[in-house]
Amino acid sequence: MNRFSYIQSNTVAEALDEVVPNDGSKFIAGGTNLIDLMRANVERPAHIIDITHLDLHTIKEMEDGGLQLGALVKNADTAYNEKVQSRYPLLAKAILAGASPQLRNMATDGGNLLQRTRCYYFYDSATPCNKRSPGEGCSAIEGYNRIHAIFGTSDHCIATHPSDMCVALAALSAKVHVTNKEGKREIPFSEFHRLPGDTPHIDSNLKPGELITAIELPVNNFHRHYQYIKVRDRRSYAFALVSVAAALELENNVIKSARIALGGVAHKPWRNLEAESFLSGKPTDESVFKIVADMILKDAKGFKYNSFKIELAKRTIVRALTEAKNRTASEPLDCYTYNRHEKT
Repeated sequence: MNRFSYIQSNTVAEALDEVVPNDGSKFIAGGTNLIDLMRANVERPAHIIDITHLDLHTIKEMEDGGLQLGALVKNADTAYNEKVQSRYPLLAKAILAGASPQLRNMATDGGNLLQRTRCYYFYDSATPCNKRSPGEGCSAIEGYNRIHAIFGTSDHCIATHPSDMCVALAALSAKVHVTNKEGKREIPFSEFHRLPGDTPHIDSNLKPGELITAIELPVNNFHRHYQYIKVRDRRSYAFALVSVAAALELENNVIKSARIALGGVAHKPWRNLEAESFLSGKPTDESVFKIVADMILKDAKGFKYNSFKIELAKRTIVRALTEAKNRTASEPLDCYTYNRHEKT
């Protein structure tokens, strides 16, 4: 681990004053990802700014009935918050599918948005990785790419975004509130994370020196019929091979509106607005759900070891929509495991 300077800030203004863009400064809160990356010699910040004392620890009611999650609210506190559970249960369920209880007690909501890929090659500094060192090449494209992306890939990177929380936030059309020395702005969640293109080392559309202050959850009617399914190799503390956040607004078994977001398949949470629009006015039949799954996966591209994800994603979409349709009351978290010895 490299040497670095450390300072604790007590206000947002103080924290922003400590940042010199592009000088290797990093904000730290829960530290559940940054510390791991520093230990692996992937991140080498020259200056660490501790923001744990900033006044960003509350979940606030908005005038229109939505909620605003402070960037420093712990993942566990968000998942167990009564207002989140009653109005945005999809988010609570997705958070509880991620990490472990110990990590959820430390990790912050703002930090969750910024966690980096769990690609094997990204963490292995002995192998080439464009995301870690631009221009080196991507070891995963011709390597062991079982956990990698099937959407939005480029010749430079096929890594996936690891968050469960972000998949639900994408489905809920959240907004990210950020601030910098010039002022504040809001970023629609669909525009927050980036596809790799030829700059895979840039994960988000945050500007240098910007700080996430809150996540806004708009009002919706997706609190009755929803499901989050995470398919992974083991039941506890594993990242998704494929995950699906599905939510339906129903009237007499006819779909008024729908949201579907996928995780474990791209460099960012993946939505297909055309497929969601197709569901509007349709009956809640499995045949309709299968059509939508085919629409969403039509442009998917598998690699040597991960082509199984295409069919897996289709089946998971159908299952998530079916279970969302049938949901009538709160149910315990249910996760699904996938056989390591699948045929590809």
